[in-house]
Amino acid sequence: MNARIVRFLAAVVVVVALTASARANAPAGRYTTASGTVYDTKTKLTWQQAVASGTYTWAGAKAYCAGLNLNGTGWRLPTIKELQTIVDDSQTKPSIDTTAFPSTPADWFWSSSPLAGSSSYAWYVYFYLGYTDYGDVFGAVNVRCVR
Repeated sequence: MNARIVRFLAAVVVVVALTASARANAPAGRYTTASGTVYDTKTKLTWQQAVASGTYTWAGAKAYCAGLNLNGTGWRLPTIKELQTIVDDSQTKPSIDTTAFPSTPADWFWSSSPLAGSSSYAWYVYFYLGYTDYGDVFGAVNVRCVR
């Protein structure tokens, strides 16, 4: 193999290795998982570990969380600020700690926060890249509950 090609391939391997090592899940001890829940030691919130099966309208998402009985009751749809606390900016596709929250789709997740001045739109987080946006409350979106 040509020496120039070998050097190029070696450089590519180094860049890939550095990029991979720069990506890390949340610091050790941030999340404690037990019986299908994730406790966030930083925010003191407890999260549903698995994503709800299926997608829901905004009203359906709020009803789903209110009716969830996972190691007890008291579940609700998180506010946009709460949902943003589990975004891991060092990750993409999905932008979340996949050790604590395995099988999270890189997709939209409802918050309980309505868009100010509107009854037709609410905020959500896009876990593909971790940014927030708002959408029509009748759209079908993923749900992860909190308490």
